[in-house]
Amino acid sequence: MPFTPPTPRPYEAAPPRRRKRRRLAVLLEVGTAFFYLAGLGALGALGADGTGFFGLLPFEGKLALCAGSAVLLPFRRRVPVTCLLILAAVAGTLPICGMLSALVAFDAIRRVDGPRRRTVVLFTATVIPVLTAVVGTVCTGYGSWRYGFALGLVVGGVGILVPGLVGSSRGQQDRLVVALRERAAAAEEARRLIDSASRVEERSRIAAEMHDLVGHRLSLISLHSGGLEMALATKAPELKDEAAQVRAATRDAMNELRAVLGVLGPLGRDTGTGALTDATGTHADLDALAEESRAAGIAVTVRRQGPDLDGLEPRVRRAVHRVVRESLTNVHRYATGASVELTVEHTDDHVRVTVRNGAPPAPPEATTGLGTGRGLTGLRERVGLLGGELRTGPTGVGGFLVEATVPAHPASPAASAAHPETSPASRTAEDDHRSGALPGILRHLPGLATGVLGLVGVGTMLAFGLTLVQSSRPVQESLSPDSIRVGMSREDVRSAYLYDNDLARAAASGHEPRRPSGTDCIFPYTGAEALGGRLELTRYCFRGDVLTDIDRFWVPSVREPRASESPTPRTR
Repeated sequence: MPFTPPTPRPYEAAPPRRRKRRRLAVLLEVGTAFFYLAGLGALGALGADGTGFFGLLPFEGKLALCAGSAVLLPFRRRVPVTCLLILAAVAGTLPICGMLSALVAFDAIRRVDGPRRRTVVLFTATVIPVLTAVVGTVCTGYGSWRYGFALGLVVGGVGILVPGLVGSSRGQQDRLVVALRERAAAAEEARRLIDSASRVEERSRIAAEMHDLVGHRLSLISLHSGGLEMALATKAPELKDEAAQVRAATRDAMNELRAVLGVLGPLGRDTGTGALTDATGTHADLDALAEESRAAGIAVTVRRQGPDLDGLEPRVRRAVHRVVRESLTNVHRYATGASVELTVEHTDDHVRVTVRNGAPPAPPEATTGLGTGRGLTGLRERVGLLGGELRTGPTGVGGFLVEATVPAHPASPAASAAHPETSPASRTAEDDHRSGALPGILRHLPGLATGVLGLVGVGTMLAFGLTLVQSSRPVQESLSPDSIRVGMSREDVRSAYLYDNDLARAAASGHEPRRPSGTDCIFPYTGAEALGGRLELTRYCFRGDVLTDIDRFWVPSVREPRASESPTPRTR
């Protein structure tokens, strides 16, 4: 499977400005590659060294090859192996194109996972230019198979093998870094789980101690209060109500203690009379809470947006229930008679509960005080454990606002218990912000500089190797006029720089031997001087493209040519 290092954001999710920069980078990359290959193609058409048999290909083939390679280059990140194999064949056709194949080889081998598959891909990509160079050189007649083998070996070794080995090392380093990060994240997650388990265990121990100590005392007080109420019913009826109030207060204290034990206990369950049920936190439950407040003289208006909360996790519904109950209780205590607006907004991502009360008709009594704020602190902790946020404060018109935003699908309890500001991602982002990370392309300058230096090194080695191979290519030497023999082709005769000359043809007119039938003859000018008023000429006669006769004869010389005259060769 191909390995791609993780990226912070996929291309589709990138901002429009970043997508625009990427499009410009792709266009620049394609344009640069096309002009680079087109320039090398022009050099090949002029017969420049280092282009192999590319110069012998037709113009349409050259253009299609260059355009296809340039368009294929940006796809090396999506289909790296395919691009590498195709560009390896192109490098075998146009050897100096090994710089592009080096770039793709580094990127492709870096992304290939698995040592065996990486070795196979690298070996195949190295062999392809060798085979392409050998077949192309032999088929076009540009040289022998040995020359093509040497040419492909230089391209495959310098343009693919060396960059591929460097890319393999870089890929191993990237995978090692990713593995170390995952290992560190797993260790931190294990530590969070241990801390969460320790907190749950400690809360359970505190809850058990409170139940054993305080709960037992309250039970005794309630029992004695009941006995006192029964005794006063006959002996002092006027004190019976006070005893009943003591028993009722004790009962309320026991219920509140049980509620506190539910908070201190494990997060997955509640204890006491307010234990979690299937209706806890649903619209029906919240309507029941609002109805209880209306019965106590508080005008509560309920507004709901979105579906019911019965499909959410129990801990989310429990948090919603406790936010509404604590907020309405605070209104009863500190803003008696004030109107209340309860809004529950349920979306796919979160649940927002807003409890807003107006100014009370009369200020609270001095005996009630202004509260300790411990109830809101407990709410803030409960909402924070789910990854939510609680916002409280006066409204500015004499009222008070409690707004809780809870994720509809919170993370695991261990992850929720961790504070966001201590997470590695937050610390990394904060550290980058504080350290003044270089914006944009400046952060990539070291990598770009390294890549440019690497390409320069590959280009230098490639040019040096191609120069050595080209200098060792056997070149056919031109023939001398004395080595011309009957049976040679017209092209071989021309390779000896023997062309038809008008002056020599005019001098041979009427003095040449009888021409063989069906032949075509040329009269080259040899530049020989006249001897005794005569000039020696040579006639070469062809039947088709094959030399059939060579005749030497003497013709009278009218005048000797001056040094300033240069005979004009004639090509037939």
